[in-house]
Order: sequence, then C-alpha cells, then structure tokens
Amino acid sequence: MFENLITTLKADQRKLIFTEGLDSRILEAASRLHKDGILAPVLIGKPAEVEAAAKECGWPIDGIEIIDPMNFADIEAMVAKMVELRKGKMDDVACRAALSKSNYFGTMLVKMGYADGLLGGATYSTADTVRPALQIIKTKPGNKIVSSCFILRRPTEKGDENYVMADCAINITPNEDELVEIAIETAKTAKAFSIEPKVAMLSYSTLGSGKGETVDMMHNATAKLKAMNLDFPVDGEFQFDAAFSPEVGKIKASGSPVAGQANTFIFPDINAGNIGYKIAQRLGGFEAVGPILQGLNAPINDLSRGCNAEEVYKMAIITAALK
Repeated sequence: MFENLITTLKADQRKLIFTEGLDSRILEAASRLHKDGILAPVLIGKPAEVEAAAKECGWPIDGIEIIDPMNFADIEAMVAKMVELRKGKMDDVACRAALSKSNYFGTMLVKMGYADGLLGGATYSTADTVRPALQIIKTKPGNKIVSSCFILRRPTEKGDENYVMADCAINITPNEDELVEIAIETAKTAKAFSIEPKVAMLSYSTLGSGKGETVDMMHNATAKLKAMNLDFPVDGEFQFDAAFSPEVGKIKASGSPVAGQANTFIFPDINAGNIGYKIAQRLGGFEAVGPILQGLNAPINDLSRGCNAEEVYKMAIITAALK
C-alpha cells in the first residue's frame, strides 16, 4: 500500500504542514520524507530553535521550509481572512491570539493555499487538531460531521492483509444519518488506499437475530445506504463473525454480497470501534494506521501523543495522499 502511495507522491509532490517543529519525532519524519523526495515538509516554529532541535537529535533539515507564526510576511492577510471566516465569533484581536498558536496558524496556511494538508497532535489533543479544522477548513459540501477510520494492515506471504475500521476516535454515539455518512466516507478512504470496500454495519445482532435500540439503528442505517446509488456493496446489521468469516457468513447471512468477505467495518459507537481496532492491533498483530480524519475540505490529520517517528512518517504519506 505505502509503496504505491510513495510512487504517486513522488510524481506529484505536495506540501505538508507539521505544526510541532521542535518535536524530535516530527524532525526525524520530516528529514526522512524530504531526503526520500516524497513530499515537501513545512515545519512551524522559530527557525533558530527548530534548527537547534534538529541538530541536537541528529536529523538534518537542510532545504526544509520553516515558518515562524510571529514573523510571517502575510500575517495581515491571514488575520483578515480568519476574521472573515469566523465572522461574529472571533474579532481581530481574538484571531491574532489564535494565530500565535501553531495549530490555528498551520490550519490557516492550508486554507490560504500555502500548503496541501496538515499533520499535528504529537504534543496536543485530538480536539486541538479537529477544532481549528472544523472552524476554518470546514466539512465538504453535503457532509455534516468529521469522522475517522483506522487502516489495519498485516504482511502475509501473499501480500498485505488490509482492513478499515470506523469510527474509532471522533464520534461517540453517532445517529443513523451520521452512521450513513461515516460508512460512505470510510468507503472513499478505503478506495484511496487501493482497498475495494465491502462494508459491514456491525452489531451484536445479525439480520434481526437480536433486539435493541442499537440493533435498530444499524439496521436502519444499512437500509438507508442500500437505498442510495452506491458504488460499493454494503450489508448488515452483522455480528463481526458473520461479516468476517466465510463459514459463519454462509450460515447466518446466506446470499449476502458482504457477509463473510467484509473488509470495511462500521461500528455502532466509539466504544465498540476503539476497543475493536485495539484488539485487532494487539491480539491480531495488525499495524493500526490512523486515525485518518474524514469529511473535511482538506486533508488534516491527528497524531497520537504516543506516536513514534515511523508512525509520523506513514501518517504524513497518508495525509498527503488524501489531497
């Protein structure tokens, strides 16, 4: 998967903002990405401080652009644009204060076309990445929410085994319509990474075998999806074994185009999603890549504060590829 993405990016280099220019993990990933010719990193911070941090951790950043929010040539245009975007909610003073912070400043760089996307969150919360994105970048036309997914990958003798799981990080208790949007956006993400989505709407029930509010919600969301003119198969509600195992799928949902062969899994809430992907990661030996944010007008992604440099490197490639 990553080999194909790298080939694509080398042929169409994109500029990616890294909001935490002093972090050693960011500096290592940016140095490698620049050296490998995959994308053009932009580090946010005071140049002297960023260069000193890079020297200290031993990762060369010669040729990498560094932008200091306090000495940005087009800051007046940026303030004016942000005041326009936040009309009635933030005035000139409030916008200047926000732009002194790397998350807001970096997001505005993307909004104004200085860069193609942004990766942040190595040292701050998911909310501090998502909030500026929602306020400034906003959701795509027709979308009402931002959601997330993880790509679970494991190498095998026949090639990588890949699955997609959502929503595992953003929406706590999505309703039927939000689940529909999550399913559609997750299928788009799967396709972006050469995974042909077969979408299973998960539950503790398979096609009415169980009862309850969440069963009804997943059943109804599936019905809404099936009524659309989609270019991918979707079915449910399914228990995970019926969605994943060909043998169980034949028994519990014979004739389904998805049962027993699903590769894209939509969970009913964040509890199930977060627990589910972590079980696959820790017990199944899968690498969990994400969270990948979905539904925004530009590629903005969040890092785990516990991430390592290799995860930053891979998330940067994914973010740039989502343009």
